[in-house]
Amino acid sequence: MNTNLTQLLAAAQKPERRIIGLMSGTSLDGLDVALCRFSGHGAATQVTVEQFATVPYSEQIRHEIRQVFARPQVGLQHLTLLHAWLGTLHADIVLQCLTQWQITPAEVDAIASHGQTVFHAPQHQHGLAGWPNATLQLGDADHIAVRTGILTLSDFRQKHVAAGGQGAPLAVYGDYLVFSQSGEDRLLLNLGGIANFTYLAASLDATEVFSTDTGPGNTLLDAFVRELYPGRQYDENGALAAQGTVHSGLLAELLAHPFFAAAIPKTTGPELFNPAYVRAAQQRTGTEQLPAPDLLATLTAFSAAGVGQAVRQSFGSQRPFVVYASGGGMHNPTLMAALERELPQCQFSTTAALGIAPDAKEAVLFAILANETLVGEARPIGHGAQAVPAVTLGKISFPG
Repeated sequence: MNTNLTQLLAAAQKPERRIIGLMSGTSLDGLDVALCRFSGHGAATQVTVEQFATVPYSEQIRHEIRQVFARPQVGLQHLTLLHAWLGTLHADIVLQCLTQWQITPAEVDAIASHGQTVFHAPQHQHGLAGWPNATLQLGDADHIAVRTGILTLSDFRQKHVAAGGQGAPLAVYGDYLVFSQSGEDRLLLNLGGIANFTYLAASLDATEVFSTDTGPGNTLLDAFVRELYPGRQYDENGALAAQGTVHSGLLAELLAHPFFAAAIPKTTGPELFNPAYVRAAQQRTGTEQLPAPDLLATLTAFSAAGVGQAVRQSFGSQRPFVVYASGGGMHNPTLMAALERELPQCQFSTTAALGIAPDAKEAVLFAILANETLVGEARPIGHGAQAVPAVTLGKISFPG
């Protein structure tokens, strides 16, 4: 048998596996690296996060990504080079982390690389008849596998699209397997560049589970902080927005997009919710000269309102949940306070209460997907329009 296949089979047959999950979100703040130890699969999955680090992106890295990020037209040469360049970069970051953790590559069974999303194009958003849902992540997994010497799984979103899904959000798979709890209705809320939540039923019934994007999380806030406050990358602790006042007219205009009334589940990205979207809304409401703190306060309220509207659309206005937050927005007290006002019937916590550090959660979720691909079975989640395709996710790149 081919040596690579022999090693793959050996990893799948181990009682425990070490898998590194890699995640870089639309905020472009850096690469999350989570070293996880797994036993079991499916409902019997047990995961321990042994090590975690976020390695910040330099301004140069952000600049190179932004040349193609959420842009309808890009330089093909730069896009092609960036795919290989990011793969090499992510591989070097993994090796750097392993050195710091005093772990050799031979002690790791697999890497689960989400890649860097640069364009997300669900059909409802691009609106082109005859063209499918599509999504694109950069960071070539063959470069990661060869450079690290570790089996690498990547392109998790492609199978979801190929099987009829929209490619996002994918958190529902890992959320259901690891975070469900009998007797407690839960919302797992991820406040990344785009916000999304997974509903986990107290009954543990997989047919009731679903995940949906709700609109912008941090993407608009971060973009306008960079523009209005040169040298800053984000609104630390929500302090800038806390100085402002929400403009109700602009907020209403921002929420008028058909996305917010569309059936759940739904998906979106910075391709729609970008600075141009906000400026167009400002022109329609005559708020082009809105003071910077007021604009940030309004954008913070916009992110919270998107979450609140999606929850009410799904469950009505009275149903109580325990909401476990993760993602960068969880560190923004102004945003979290706005969410609590939007959902007063809910109790808010973080995934730390469930044993997974909130900043590590997304990277861990992709490690869970890799574990399922190696040793698990495809399983349906949800039903009807909310059904998630019963597929295994992730393409396999061998190190040799």
